[in-house]
Amino acid sequence: MTEQTNSISFDEAVLPHLDAAFNLARWLTRNAQDAEDMVQEAYLRAFRFFDGYQGGNMRSWLLTIVRNTCYTWLHQNRAQQPTTAFDEELHTDMTEGQSPETLLLRNADHQLLHQALEELPSVFREVLVLSELEELSYKEIADVLGVPLGTVMSRLARARHKLRESVTRCLSSRQASGHPIAMTTEASDGTHETHSRSKTALQKGGFANGY
Repeated sequence: MTEQTNSISFDEAVLPHLDAAFNLARWLTRNAQDAEDMVQEAYLRAFRFFDGYQGGNMRSWLLTIVRNTCYTWLHQNRAQQPTTAFDEELHTDMTEGQSPETLLLRNADHQLLHQALEELPSVFREVLVLSELEELSYKEIADVLGVPLGTVMSRLARARHKLRESVTRCLSSRQASGHPIAMTTEASDGTHETHSRSKTALQKGGFANGY
């Protein structure tokens, strides 16, 4: 394969996933400029290893490189960043029932959702981004994270639960400070917006591109 052909095939295969790469990097680094740097570094790494790519899901392959690049940088530059230990057995039974937290999450405005998601440890932030925003399958997420399928499912359940908790804290803080809480409106058919998947709320909050 010539250098020109390799460059063209790399661009065709990888560049369509630029937005997904930036989105993941933005939520992991929590800074747009750092995310841009991480994506650039990840793309350079991907280009170097592209000749050895064995096929499969290109987006998962690229996001794995982006994730590894971000965590290497975070370890070197933000070693004090809080993390949460994950216990699969403890976290397996989380569900998204019609709890008060779920109702609060449905009605939260986008700024509050942004704050709540930012407060989550990266282990939960990344799985929400990959599932709810990038719409990766459990299998694809398992490939990106390098964990078993069952761990992805239980970790995602725990992440949704933690997001509800975070929204609840943010709402309580806002109410205590006397700030108004923006609520969602009813749909044209008279029903309220559902939250069977937190993707809808997150995307309505403008998070599809990391904001």
